[in-house]
This record gives sequence, structure tokens and C-alpha cells, in this order.
Amino acid sequence: MTTIKTSLLDDHRHCDDLFAAVEQAVSKSDWGRAASAFAELHSAMEQHFVAEEAILFPAFEAKTGMTRGPTEVMRVEHAQMRELLSAALQSLHDKDSDDYAGNAETLLIMVQQHNMKEEHVLYPMCDEHLKDQADALLRSIGQTLQQAHGYHA
Repeated sequence: MTTIKTSLLDDHRHCDDLFAAVEQAVSKSDWGRAASAFAELHSAMEQHFVAEEAILFPAFEAKTGMTRGPTEVMRVEHAQMRELLSAALQSLHDKDSDDYAGNAETLLIMVQQHNMKEEHVLYPMCDEHLKDQADALLRSIGQTLQQAHGYHA
């Protein structure tokens, strides 16, 4: 059975794969491929954030009444990751591998910590509290994620 946790965990792994593709291209100074791979990564991460912020978090907050808890923390971290993505993109435009490496390392650490909180705390809470809405939520989330990449989460 697909759960909110397994669906979004799969999307986390997809984003990890895209991140690795950017890293490989940068390490070879293949700036064209790096830019293309980064565009895919940026799109996938943004759609993931949108799926959570527009669909999952509001449903969780409505069901639990918790608006100042884990979803608030996740939104703040999404904003920080968006800033790091912008800085990394600028580094790629400048073809500055050192600056890119610094931004990417910070982003990677943040993404890993963020994903752990979601996968071990928030998503299980969502699965527990949103059982009655899970199918509809997963359809909506899947449609949102599909806008960024060619698979259905």
C-alpha cells in the first residue's frame, strides 16, 4: 500500500539522484550538462515543496489544528533551501565550481537533515492523521510532482 511517507520518500530519492547528476557534471566542468541537470533538480525540488505547502501541510494542519509545529519548521527550511538553490544556480551561471561546491554542500546537508525530519516525524504523523484522505491527497500530490518529472509518485 502506498502511503504518504513512501510516496514522498520516493520523491526525495528522485531529487537525490538529480542532485548527484549535477555534481557529476560540475566535477567534469560540463557546464551545459550541469545547467540542464540543475534545471531538472530545481524543478523537482520546487514541485516537491509546492506539493507539501499547497496540499499536504494544509490538510495536516486542518486535521490536527497544529499550525505552529512541524509544518511551520518545514516551510522555513523550504525557504532556506530555495535561497541556496538560487545561490547555486548563480554559481553555475558564473561557471564557478568552488562557489557551487560551497553552496551545494550546504544545500546537501540541509536537504539531508530536512528529509530525515520529514521521513521520521512529519510523514508518519500525516499517515496517521490523514488516513481517511490519503488516496485523494496522494493523487493531488502525484499530479503536482508529475509536473516536474515524468513519473508518478
